[in-house]
Amino acid sequence: MSELLSVLRSRVDAGELRPLDYQFGRFLQQKGAPDLAVLAGTLVSAELAQGNVCLVLSRLPELSPELKQLTVQLGLSTLGLHAQIIGDGSETTPLVLNGDRLYLHRYWSYEVMIAASLHTRAARSDVDLETLRSGLNKLFGRQSGEPDWQKVAAAIAAQRRFSVISGGPGTGKTTTVTKLLALICEQSLQLGREPVIKLAAPTGKAAARLSESIAGAVSKLPLSVEQRASIPADASTLHRLLGVIPNSHSFRHNAENPLHLDLLVVDEASMIDLPMMARLLDALPDSARLILIGDRDQLASVEAGSVLGDICRWPGEVGYSVEQAKILSALCDISAADISQNYPSPLADSVALLRKSYRFHDQSGIGHLARAVNTGDVARFTQVLKSANYGDIELNPLTSEGYAALIARAVDGYSHYLRCVDDNAAPEHILAQFNRLQLLCALREGPYGVAGLNETIRSALAKRRLVSSEGQWFSGRPVIITRNDSVMELYNGDIGITLPDEDGNLRVWFEQSGRMRAVLPSRLPEHETVFAMTVHKSQGSEFEQVLLLLPPDDSPVLTRELLYTGITRAKQSLALYGTDRVFRQATLRPTERNGGLADRLWQM
Repeated sequence: MSELLSVLRSRVDAGELRPLDYQFGRFLQQKGAPDLAVLAGTLVSAELAQGNVCLVLSRLPELSPELKQLTVQLGLSTLGLHAQIIGDGSETTPLVLNGDRLYLHRYWSYEVMIAASLHTRAARSDVDLETLRSGLNKLFGRQSGEPDWQKVAAAIAAQRRFSVISGGPGTGKTTTVTKLLALICEQSLQLGREPVIKLAAPTGKAAARLSESIAGAVSKLPLSVEQRASIPADASTLHRLLGVIPNSHSFRHNAENPLHLDLLVVDEASMIDLPMMARLLDALPDSARLILIGDRDQLASVEAGSVLGDICRWPGEVGYSVEQAKILSALCDISAADISQNYPSPLADSVALLRKSYRFHDQSGIGHLARAVNTGDVARFTQVLKSANYGDIELNPLTSEGYAALIARAVDGYSHYLRCVDDNAAPEHILAQFNRLQLLCALREGPYGVAGLNETIRSALAKRRLVSSEGQWFSGRPVIITRNDSVMELYNGDIGITLPDEDGNLRVWFEQSGRMRAVLPSRLPEHETVFAMTVHKSQGSEFEQVLLLLPPDDSPVLTRELLYTGITRAKQSLALYGTDRVFRQATLRPTERNGGLADRLWQM
């Protein structure tokens, strides 16, 4: 073993590198790569585990003294092309160097493909502007006073083959999209054809919420029979939509076997990572429309990339081209001067931001907190938390007494659904009761992480005789799936409740496409108890009550986006547990992911 590989192996043992990173470095060495390229490739692989798409040579991540010394000794900043190892993308090499960004070839290809596809799709569609204007006025009403950003968003998306509608909780994203679908259906039906529309989301829970929201909105709108028939009732996960091939990273639908649809709507788009977006675009027919819905300020995907954030990253103030501003002015009765920033960019003309929350009124502490975190305004965040004017939020100190009070509060909250279990209520009712409250945290391990909290809460529930203290499986156990299983049609983030069947045998009940489904515990893919879940896992979900716990010590995972996402999972009440210092640090730490997609999208 070479001296370099020995050092890299020691960093695996120390937990700084993954075995996968080390093996990739070995692979490069076996292909004849010099030590400099081996080190660089190992670090690129390690960056992927942190959500970064590439290694930025001019801004290296925090490294141990051992690895930092190697970067200096080998001259990492001088890295250049190397035959068959590091290329410029024109040929297939393991690594691609683009400026000071070093990629695995696959991820460089993803970025290039996504940028090219979105630029092509961002072109205008043929629409009857008079019909569109009439439909907008019918569904949204005539303009008066400040702009109706929902109407503007629908007007934007109705004209484009690719569009994004971004907004925070309660801004009316699904209501807007439902009206938009009605407008698009009207245009298609006018031409004598019924459009094929599909709805999707990254997780099963997000898909179920999308289905429910769309169905609720459709029932309230003045639509024709044909429009109602064209808007689908059910949403699927992206994995189900694309068709997972067991034991493969590929999908059944791709460029050679594209999806059969005219329009695809994807909710919770902030959760889509770079590889998934590339595969989704690959499977879309050239003629199809794509509408992404999401909140650009939420946490980025667990895996590498921040696709929605990159798409919504204007060079300056939000605005549109002069031509688009004139069209929107005519369609929505607003001043073109108010929305034009003279961006000659089809992408800018395809992105809409919803700016008014209808859920969080002026007296909502949750809404004020979310806005303060979003802008990094620590003073305002502290002021809101400590004000007596907001009845929907509270701050609790993270002392030993405070931690005990948190556990007691979680136990009290979960006792409601467990009483429903004792009463032999219907599985769908029990699951709905469980989802009323959720304890969220930032970490996975330790007393302030998922593992410790789940164990502590179960013990406390067992002491009250609300659950059994024996065995892994017990009646009332809530579980969350942590790995996709296409054979079982269970996916990361799906939540189920363990209940006895008629014979007393335990089954885990999941809600899928509006129906309840029972699965043997032995058939489940990787899973864990979910009395507590990470904020990351909570994306795509909302709860009446949220208990949000941050650890007493600062950590790089405590970011502005994590805090914002945790806060905005709460619909009615939010209880925060943590220290002023940690909340301050999180508010001041925006997530920064390394990648070149934003530059490719906005500088082309």
